[in-house]
Amino acid sequence: MEDIEFRSAEDIREYQNKRLQEALAYLQGHSPYYQRMFRENGIDIAAIRTIDDLTGLPFTEKKDLQLYNRDFLCVPAEKVVDYITTSGTLGDPVTFGCTDRDLDRLAYNEKKSFACAGVRPGNIVQLMTTLDKRFMAGLAYFLGIRALGASIVRVGNGMPELQWDTITRLRPDTIMCVPSFILRLIEYAEQHGIDYRHSSIRRIIGIGEGLREQDFSLNLLGRRIHEKWDVELYATYSSTEMGATFSECPYGCGGHVHPELIIVEIIGEDNLPVPDGQVGEVVVTTLGVEGMPLLRFRTGDMSSKVTGQCRCGRNSYRLTPIVGRKNNMIKLKGTTIYPPAINDVLDNTPYVVNYVVVVQDSSAGTDEVVVKVGVASTLPFDIVKDLKDRFRSRIRVAPIVEVMSPDDMAKINNPGSNRKPIKFIDRRHHGAAK
Repeated sequence: MEDIEFRSAEDIREYQNKRLQEALAYLQGHSPYYQRMFRENGIDIAAIRTIDDLTGLPFTEKKDLQLYNRDFLCVPAEKVVDYITTSGTLGDPVTFGCTDRDLDRLAYNEKKSFACAGVRPGNIVQLMTTLDKRFMAGLAYFLGIRALGASIVRVGNGMPELQWDTITRLRPDTIMCVPSFILRLIEYAEQHGIDYRHSSIRRIIGIGEGLREQDFSLNLLGRRIHEKWDVELYATYSSTEMGATFSECPYGCGGHVHPELIIVEIIGEDNLPVPDGQVGEVVVTTLGVEGMPLLRFRTGDMSSKVTGQCRCGRNSYRLTPIVGRKNNMIKLKGTTIYPPAINDVLDNTPYVVNYVVVVQDSSAGTDEVVVKVGVASTLPFDIVKDLKDRFRSRIRVAPIVEVMSPDDMAKINNPGSNRKPIKFIDRRHHGAAK
């Protein structure tokens, strides 16, 4: 059967319209939360025939999942075979219950995503992500690689010495990890005489951090990796809530949607769809989820749709690299920026060991940005001035810079209760740690 992604845009749209009707009927029949939402808003799901009709439905937000978590479950508890939680970067973590069918869907999603990135049966993929701590992604990657017929090496995150020992022993050709960790791998290799440029690695698939600009050229992090290590770089975008992955193909022109798994809207400040190519908030409706499907879930991520056939032959729309999170937008000295732009500068400053970006209200009622950086040793130049110059050349404005020891910074990054290191703290009247 032909992959729906290679069908015409019209066929894909008609296919998604049909899947949407199926998803609405399932929610009406099984979801306590959505049954109540349909009833209280006087919604007749029979009137929702196409994706365009979605604008007549309320959004689902993170706070709804936090307040009414159990009401989203559409199956008896005994049908749940795996419980996972979100990382809690936007507040309290949210629990999701996955059925057998949901795990099969995850495997299918990642099988397609890895294949999109060029992974084939016979390849060996080294997973530098955790499979424990109620984390969906690591489990999904494992299931997808297994379904694809490639080989898996489960090493986990961190531990450069063990990562290189594994690469030397098992000769994987693909790495999957957070892109900034690659710089640590390279640094470790250079310090220990490892000829990483001639290792078995040919492909790196990044998660959790961007590698490209909106025009699909490599960003600072991507360029720094590529200058050091001539390997293929692939970026992905995913989240626990949507249970789907947008992966780049070898042409690197956006993350491809899997139309059978998810419907994506891009909305503007007026909560209405924006024209294709315009940046807005990513809103998703999951398809084929049995345990906890979601309808019009606001991700908070800012991106845009790319339409038209990709050079790989797929006609499914793509998403541009994530610009940032809507709630994290910063107005610094009249310039609108998102934390990833600040992170990009810091991740590519060699002497910065670790850091945190703090945003707070100023006495003038504007955003004040303080960048705290961990620096290992005294340097023969003005660190604050150098960093401000780097910021100005990259984002045109410079935040306040404070220099600390890496150990003190590590205590802020890793307070012990978070699954992900804290790199962004929002102290504005509406904010919270990220």
